[in-house]
Amino acid sequence: MALKIAFTAADSPVADAARGHLVDLYGDTTFENADVIVALGGDGFMLQTLHLTQPLSAPVYGMNRGTIGFLMNTYSDEDLPERLSRAIEEDINPLSMTAHLTDGTEAKALAINEVSLLRAGPQAAKLRIKVDERIRMDELVCDGALVATPAGSTAYNYSAHGPILPIGSDVLALTAVAAYRPRRWRGALLPKIARVTFEVLEPDKRPVMADADGVSVRDVLSVDIRSEPSITHRILFDPGHGLEERLISEQFS
Repeated sequence: MALKIAFTAADSPVADAARGHLVDLYGDTTFENADVIVALGGDGFMLQTLHLTQPLSAPVYGMNRGTIGFLMNTYSDEDLPERLSRAIEEDINPLSMTAHLTDGTEAKALAINEVSLLRAGPQAAKLRIKVDERIRMDELVCDGALVATPAGSTAYNYSAHGPILPIGSDVLALTAVAAYRPRRWRGALLPKIARVTFEVLEPDKRPVMADADGVSVRDVLSVDIRSEPSITHRILFDPGHGLEERLISEQFS
């Protein structure tokens, strides 16, 4: 039986042209009827596709028609069904963010890469950090802080000098962004089951925003972050080019 493939592309001429060409070669179906969903674009579009297809059982196979493409495979129009049949699956769980805002409301979102807090004014943020309800740092003065999954550890986390985490390590990275006090504090490695809470100190004077994979909220009082084991994203990679290999290679590049 022929593999049923659904193609989706980022809003760019290069990605759109690739989709049209692949549809001519291999046909197209809906997400709901697909055995595999092929995403054409960069890492940002891959995250959008994973969020969009979260309720579906079909895995997502990305081909790079963007810039970075850490989550993507090399683009080729040849033997795509064979490549898909040989692809290796990586399963990842997103982070759940619950942000408590100054107006008394809550905002919730899921993040495959990271949940970050960033200062939203001219002054540095002041944060208190709790892990599993226990205060671990009474005051962190910084431009921000984030919690990253292994899949997201090479994104914003790595730019903020956080560690690269191997897939399957059951570890989260808590990373400071431009820490002022404690001076140059880099962060911590936490078990995947840990619940992290950031409390914003002096929220009127030092406003803070929170972001989960591009879903942003302002005027934050506190943010609860935890891994969400009930949701699993299935990502396909060509043999030898899975996330595990890419995470290792990135550290020697």
